[in-house]
Amino acid sequence: MKHWDFSAPPESEITDRQVALESNHLAGKRIALLITGSIAAMKAPLIARSLRRQGADVVVFASAEALRYTTVEALEWSTTNPVITKLTPAAEHLSDENPFSAYVIAPATYNTINKIACGIADSVITSSVASALGRMERGKTQVLIAPTMHGSLHNSILTASLHKLQTMGVKIIPPTAAYGKNLLPSESTIVSEVVRSISKSKLKNILILVTGGTTPVPIDNVRRITNCFTGRLGGYIAEELHLRGAAVKLICGEGGYTPPEYLPHYKISTYSEYKTAVITELASSNYQYGIFSAAVADYQPDTVFPGKIPSGGALQTINLVPTAKVIAEVKDKFPDLYMVTFKYQENIDHEQLMDIADARLAQGYQMVVANRGEEKGDQGEQIAYLVTKDQPEKKVIGKRNIAIAIASFLENAIAIA
Repeated sequence: MKHWDFSAPPESEITDRQVALESNHLAGKRIALLITGSIAAMKAPLIARSLRRQGADVVVFASAEALRYTTVEALEWSTTNPVITKLTPAAEHLSDENPFSAYVIAPATYNTINKIACGIADSVITSSVASALGRMERGKTQVLIAPTMHGSLHNSILTASLHKLQTMGVKIIPPTAAYGKNLLPSESTIVSEVVRSISKSKLKNILILVTGGTTPVPIDNVRRITNCFTGRLGGYIAEELHLRGAAVKLICGEGGYTPPEYLPHYKISTYSEYKTAVITELASSNYQYGIFSAAVADYQPDTVFPGKIPSGGALQTINLVPTAKVIAEVKDKFPDLYMVTFKYQENIDHEQLMDIADARLAQGYQMVVANRGEEKGDQGEQIAYLVTKDQPEKKVIGKRNIAIAIASFLENAIAIA
């Protein structure tokens, strides 16, 4: 356990009910969070706060049953808005004067799902959803449902209702199946589905492959040669593209980054696995973009020792030979793929870095993200330059901002095309 010397926490500019913004994906959007009578309703304040971290204005609609597991006070604190618990002459369920961009029923119980599918509108929740479905069918909002219930309640009636609602255009957020139950997924998963559902990005449904992390090469069965890169940048790029609605797949090596559960990804542990995974994935679908941020091994032992080299013996000589350049093979096999490649250097100046990036562009690659190990931001952030043939180099500070800049560039590229 960490030792605490009883000192007070440092002061913050964020007040008690404010949240630290993670992005602006939901800025200017009103989101209705509808809570039904499941024990998972206790997580509703966390969902509300997570939506707000993306910039959303959240209003909660809560059934009487839901308030057995959470409280009006907790929900109002989490949203900074009054909680709607009943139908009144103000017609809150219609939301005519201040409409919502999305309605999220989380948790959604067996009873509520089947009532919605049958068109029953006998409560603040079902009446609000009935109105929301009408707006959805007119293209004015999105409706998302997160089913949450014991496995014994997952019967053919529920399945038929879910199929019906999905056919209508409702987004069903898959539950986490565990312990014989359909559990509420994580707050990040719910929020990611909300963001994707209302995204107007040009990248929506575009197939994009992203790579990140290390690609170790084995010395023997237990030892490997690797590098110190974490894979976070590749992960952040994939997350940003996913939230914008792209059909993204992340191939990632081991490192300091763990992909969130909502992000489609494939883990690799060696250079050989990486090379095979990239070529196989690109051959399996018509990818439009490939973003290759993985720290790919440049050398590998010419011979891998079988088993384990004995400890304490004579020092082994390891002969290293160059690895095949994966991006070169990708460029050769998939000439129509728009490729974003990365170049990391040390002990050179900025002009030399740009010369190296320009040389990469001259080989036919569409973008190079170049950076020097010596150049950092005021807080130690990574600084990178987005380099293309047609536009001036763009300086970006911080991994999250680099990810945003790359995604925005690709959006503009589609718009221009």
